Parts: sequence; C-alpha cells; structure tokens
Amino acid sequence: MATDRAFCRFTHPPAGTSLSIGEVPSGGMCLSSFVLLRDRSDAHRVLLGHLDPRAPWDRIGALDAQRAEIHSKGWMIPSSHLIFGEAPEAAARRILVEQLGLSGDRPLEAPLIYSEVATPRRFPDLSNHWDIGFLYSGPLSDSELPRTPAWKDLAFVDTRILKREEIARSHGDVLEAAGLLPRSPPA
Repeated sequence: MATDRAFCRFTHPPAGTSLSIGEVPSGGMCLSSFVLLRDRSDAHRVLLGHLDPRAPWDRIGALDAQRAEIHSKGWMIPSSHLIFGEAPEAAARRILVEQLGLSGDRPLEAPLIYSEVATPRRFPDLSNHWDIGFLYSGPLSDSELPRTPAWKDLAFVDTRILKREEIARSHGDVLEAAGLLPRSPPA
C-alpha cells in the first residue's frame, strides 16, 4: 500500500519511491555533538568555558566571527556542528582534540540524544528550526583541566548554582536535557 506521507529520512530516494524527502525543514536543521566532562568527585560540576572569539571557531565549532563574539560572554559546553558526513562520535572526539587539547581516545559514554524544534533568536522569521544534539559524557579530574587557546577560560561549574542567563547559545537547554538544570518554565 502506497502512502502520501513524506517521512523524515533525508535522502535522494530511488525513482518511484515516496518514503523520503530531499529537503530540510523550512527553518533549517543542525546536527551537533557536545562533550560534557564531569568532575570525577561531583557529577554536578561540569566543564564549561568562555570561548575566545579570536580562535578559529569557524573551523573548530562552526561559529562565524559575529556569533563567536556574542557567545563568548556566556558559559558554553565544548561542542560543534557535525562536519558533513561526520559521525556524531567522531565529532565528539574531534572536540576533545581540537577544542580541549585532550586525547581523542578518552572514554566517553554512549550519547544522550537531545532534540528541539524552535524559532532561532537570531532569525525570528525562521520557524521550525530543528536541533538534534548528541551529548557524550565522561569523567575529568581537576589535574586534567585543559588550557587551550580556543577558550578564555575552562572551569568546572556547579550546575546547582548556575543561572540560565550565564549560559550562552541554547546550552542551558542541553544541560536541562542532561538533567543538570531544572526545567525552564514554558514561554
């Protein structure tokens, strides 16, 4: 039985099939990996940073210069959009190396998958922007805290006292999905 539904399997379907579409949602779609490193002694303390907008964020995190400057004012989780064709775990390992200067073979737990559909703050005319994130986590000790030129500072931040207005991008939503921040009230 044929269906008139276009399922969200974004491919170039063989001729005569209607189970895929070759377009993205009208508001766009982002696939990202996040690396959530937790303090070995307190899981509510996670590695967050203030990025250095002079670093090559267009290459290591898919942020243009304007967005890097804007987001440098709040805490961020080390993260990046996936490079076209890159697997989510490969992106997480790239983040470990390129953004944090850590070994790419560091143990990481299987990802928590986060998704959200929203109107981007920067582009209020674009509705239905899809964000799909893969949150990889693992332990880190104080002695392993990285110092890299990509970040002005990196620190363990206690999410029990972290305020949403101190967080850049939509990383508060990601921390919420990981169970590290209370749910924000509906808008």
